[in-house]
Amino acid sequence: MTQSRFLQIHFLAPYTAALLNRDDAGLAKRLPFGGHLRTRVSSQCLKRHWRIADDPHGLHTITGAEPAYRSREIVERKVFAGWASDVDDAVLSEIKRAVLIAVYGDKAEAKKSRQTLLIGAPEVNYLSTEAQRLVAEAAGDGKQAKTLADEWLKTHKQNLKAMSAGAKLPAGLTGALFGRMVTSDPRANIDAALHVAHAFTVHAEEAESDYFVAVDDLAQDEDSGADTIQETELTSGLFYGYVVVDLTALARNIGDDALAAEVLHNLVYLIAEVSPGAKLGSTAPYSRASFMLVEAGNRQPRTLADAFRTPCRAQTAEAIGALCDHLQALDTAYDTGETRHVMSLSNRAVPGATAGSLKDLASFAKTLAVREPA
Repeated sequence: MTQSRFLQIHFLAPYTAALLNRDDAGLAKRLPFGGHLRTRVSSQCLKRHWRIADDPHGLHTITGAEPAYRSREIVERKVFAGWASDVDDAVLSEIKRAVLIAVYGDKAEAKKSRQTLLIGAPEVNYLSTEAQRLVAEAAGDGKQAKTLADEWLKTHKQNLKAMSAGAKLPAGLTGALFGRMVTSDPRANIDAALHVAHAFTVHAEEAESDYFVAVDDLAQDEDSGADTIQETELTSGLFYGYVVVDLTALARNIGDDALAAEVLHNLVYLIAEVSPGAKLGSTAPYSRASFMLVEAGNRQPRTLADAFRTPCRAQTAEAIGALCDHLQALDTAYDTGETRHVMSLSNRAVPGATAGSLKDLASFAKTLAVREPA
């Protein structure tokens, strides 16, 4: 059997009276599509919640999944953490300078000039081990520390790739899935295996301005009215989301079929069950996908977003119908032959799809990571 190249995941998820993803003005993010404004949830928002989910299917629960850290302060907070407090300042400053330049480039000493980088635990461990070795060799001599640091930089400057040579998941599971861009060291770049579209409502936006107050519980009788008066925006919607996994890139980035299989399995659960977490206390924006379609094939992926270019009503059955009609038209025109499995709260048949539970879809996705013998 030919191994599939791509896994495509389509989902519909409902939310009511929520503010899932805000712009710089504190309003819901929006997208013009088909002549109508839609409420939008950015791909960055979706990926972050899937990445950090504290969930039974969280990525961190997978055996062998190395962590990673996205920060401008990885050197201070991770590389030198837990062991450097007793090191002589003259020695420590020189070694730290070298490590900062190796990671962040020539302007690294000013935190605001650093790129917010994703660094994996294997890279952190390597840098920490090297830093401790240089400190030991300096033997408390600041001048010797400078000499050692300068020599070390000749082979490590802007070369994260060399620092993680041979390491499994050098940028952690996060880097393997979502990629990494290092402007100062292109050799350390990692192409994302997971491609995520911005989710948007299948209908025109539904929003209102929510006026609310906070009352002073200790106010005297003569104090009337609210202590604080504010407004926020609330939206409701049925969102279409689309995710593509490049299975070849996933295998290359992870380098372990068993680990890749667990990642695919858990990813299906995370996409269906983990909600963006804005305004938890005041809106309880917890929902689950009411529809999920997974497709495996070798042809270039294609979104089904055009099914909703003409807005439909905010009803799951109607949205599924529009999606199925569009999918059938694509099948007739292109005949790409994807293998499909679907989970749905509606009884509408999906062209060419085997119906099942979320567990069935996750189990199917898991099989796609098994590579055929060379």
